[in-house]
Amino acid sequence: MEALVQYLDGVRFEAAASGHVVISDQPTSNGGTNTGMSPPEFLLISLGTCAGYYAAEYLKTRSLSPNGLRVHVSAEKASGPARLASFRITVEVPNIEERHRQGVERAVRSCLVHNTLLNTPSIETVVRNLPMHLAA
Repeated sequence: MEALVQYLDGVRFEAAASGHVVISDQPTSNGGTNTGMSPPEFLLISLGTCAGYYAAEYLKTRSLSPNGLRVHVSAEKASGPARLASFRITVEVPNIEERHRQGVERAVRSCLVHNTLLNTPSIETVVRNLPMHLAA
């Protein structure tokens, strides 16, 4: 799995993965032009769409409709170091029995992004010089 992020201007970046492209920016209060989501918002979106995927798959495999399924993700900021310290995922599902509500909750907790955040991944950082013909 890979993504390529390239600087555009100001505090804007273009991010590409699997043939899809999105713009990341900062709000005007943080020196941006607000033409795209901020990196922390992308993290919330990633967690929410992953949770939604697992919830929808649970419902569909039990012949229950995922229509109306919604996921709301919020996070609290912390400092020292700056980070998102706590997340809350609220999954709204169509009217289903309690056993299926519990099943959706178990399914959401299986989400790849959810498990990644719960189990601290290793992150290697490498800084290298661009080849001269790309540095312009």
